[in-house]
Formats: sequence, C-alpha cells, structure tokens
Amino acid sequence: MKKHICAVCIVLFAVFAAAGIFAQGYTGPGGAAGPQGAYTGPGSSSARNTAELVTVAELKDLRDDARVTLQGTIINQLSREKFTFRDTSGEVVVEIDREVWRRLSESISENDRVEIYGEVDKERLGTRVEIDVKSIRKL
Repeated sequence: MKKHICAVCIVLFAVFAAAGIFAQGYTGPGGAAGPQGAYTGPGSSSARNTAELVTVAELKDLRDDARVTLQGTIINQLSREKFTFRDTSGEVVVEIDREVWRRLSESISENDRVEIYGEVDKERLGTRVEIDVKSIRKL
C-alpha cells in the first residue's frame, strides 16, 4: 500500500511540474499565483532580430500579423492570458500564452520594464488591436 501511495505522489508531482504549477509569473495587479513563469535572457528566436521596435501608438498603422518588438510595462492582468501593456505612447492588450511564461525563471511585476516580441493581431475592421506575444524579457 505504501508503495502505491508513493507512486501516486511521484506521478502527481511530475504532472504538476510539467503543467508549470511550480513556476512563477506576473505578480502585479490582477495577477494570480499560478502556472506562469518569467523570462531571464534575451529572446532565442531569430525572428526577434527582424522585428521592428515600435510604440503602442504606431500599432494601428501596421498590418495584421506584423512582427513587432515593444518596450514598456505590463500593468495588470485582465484574464488568464490577457494583460494590459503600457509604453509612453499608450496601452494595448497583449496575449501571453502559458507556454511563454513557462520559459521564464523570474517574476515580472507592474514595476518591471520589459521587452515583448510578438505579432499584431487585428480584427477585420481594424478597430481592435492586440499583440500575440511570442517572447518576453525583463529589461
């Protein structure tokens, strides 16, 4: 019986670790201690180097799926994967998937300046603009 309980505990630990339960994440307003992590080094994607550094105000003029790099702060968490990002020119909603957070090793709060790399996500009429974040790093 004890062997069975030990085996169950080991399996549960492995499942939780794989799900990122023990990782850290966004700790600012609206943030929840959950399966999210933070980022420590420069982006490993070669696409990051070809992405244009833009401001939030410039996003409305870009095409859908344009690759961009933004620098600013994440000021709050709106839902599980949606956050408000702010730079000196304005605010935009960014979607940061759990997989992006899992690659990080430190927490990011509303006081931390970050650089995000992602793609512009515009709805058909172009009235709503979001960023689908591919990587994030603390500056």
